[in-house]
Amino acid sequence: MSADVADLAVGVEVAVVADRAVRTATRKPALRAITPEMCMVNLDHRLRIVSASMEFFRVFERSSDAVTGTGLCDLLHPSVRSKVENQLRLLARGERSRFVERILVMRENGTTLSGEFIGSTVHGVGDRLDSLTVVFRPDKNERGNQVACSKKKILSEIDARILEGVASGVSTIQLAANLYMSRGGVEYHVTTLLRKMKVKNRPALISKAYSMGIFGVGSWPPRALPDFVR
Repeated sequence: MSADVADLAVGVEVAVVADRAVRTATRKPALRAITPEMCMVNLDHRLRIVSASMEFFRVFERSSDAVTGTGLCDLLHPSVRSKVENQLRLLARGERSRFVERILVMRENGTTLSGEFIGSTVHGVGDRLDSLTVVFRPDKNERGNQVACSKKKILSEIDARILEGVASGVSTIQLAANLYMSRGGVEYHVTTLLRKMKVKNRPALISKAYSMGIFGVGSWPPRALPDFVR
């Protein structure tokens, strides 16, 4: 092959690669560059973990044997599980190809980490869905928030209903009528909740409830998650 022909072949190959890159960028927004601090995990169509990067195991403080075959959403903070699961199911059904969410993950030591979740689909032959890929990028300088999800069901059914009412701005009188209780009964349960959550007033009570993940993110009216209700 002459030098001119070789140069032409190289030029054609470069042009083809460039054209593919342009078409890919046009088809969907480009993901940010993958960096070493990102955690990658592959899921099957049932949202179970198939494989993950070493960084994933380090950040989540889990071993491969402990998480392989389990649901990814089980490792998330209760306040974001439902929202992320819905997004992943949309991916699995082919109703979207990518999503980005702000989330909290639960670590083995009981603390939480915040960061960005980027979910996307991986297709094989015939555009068949092979797997789902999720990248978790922890916030910079994030060392683990000490306000984490309690592993105990700390609320009775009536406590949960009263907490929901207070968070929704329902008055004591209306709460009493809704729950077929006396006004004094409602006040008693509110006082008990204040002591249990170690706060001094109702606004602080609701803030603490949200910080602990008792209420799901993005839901209205607020509903106490089953993880906290006995």
